[in-house]
Amino acid sequence: MTYALYRAYDNLDQMVNLVTIDDKFDFAKENVKTYQSYLTKIIIEEPNNLFNFSNIGYQTYYNSQEEIDLIEKLFFEAYRLGEVSNKLAIAEPVFRDADLVSLDMTAVQSSFSGNYHQFNPNGFTGKEICTLARYAGVSDKVSLFGVFNFNNSNNELLLVAQVIWYFIEGYSIRSKEYPFGSKEEYLKYIVLIDEDELIFYKSNKTERWWIEIPFFNNVDNKLKRNTLLPCTHDDYIAACEQEIPSRWWKAYRRNLL
Repeated sequence: MTYALYRAYDNLDQMVNLVTIDDKFDFAKENVKTYQSYLTKIIIEEPNNLFNFSNIGYQTYYNSQEEIDLIEKLFFEAYRLGEVSNKLAIAEPVFRDADLVSLDMTAVQSSFSGNYHQFNPNGFTGKEICTLARYAGVSDKVSLFGVFNFNNSNNELLLVAQVIWYFIEGYSIRSKEYPFGSKEEYLKYIVLIDEDELIFYKSNKTERWWIEIPFFNNVDNKLKRNTLLPCTHDDYIAACEQEIPSRWWKAYRRNLL
């Protein structure tokens, strides 16, 4: 189903950012169902409109080292379960840049989801998964949100209903910032790292941060203009300490692939 939702963007003439909340990457493997291998089809099949894939909450033992290395090689983003659980706010900029969000309920710990058919001893708690759904709803850019791979048990359906409720609540308070607002509504910060300029913007309305991905006239950019990438205040602080933010570096490289 996630593959079908991704293909819905084919006629919109735009690059697509896909975010999945999942304990696995869903690359093609032997003896797996189609819905468990859709990511390979998205990457390989034409038209290839995927600009970025981000996974929130993968669990290392469910994914081979080759798959993890491939995510890095393609300059995609992957955040381990423990990393996100320790600081949920690191996921907020990822959702702010998403077009399509796919939430797999197997990413939730069974003791919270009530899904003991596909038992998962580790995963997000009910509170954490609702917070992530709210981040997706708040994002001004998200246009498709889907919840998948849940059983029809009363316990899990109750959590699914709450997840959808939190997404709708987030949607109801969208701030209509970038890409809908004007850059004049932001404070601009320029940070010099060696001979390069990193340009940050901070919203006067919500105090959220963005960093600019440059456009180069002499190369084939995937993005056809300067684009703002959501980031955190911590990314700005790191840049001030001469450390290039990882999200910016990966987006910069993807733009030139």
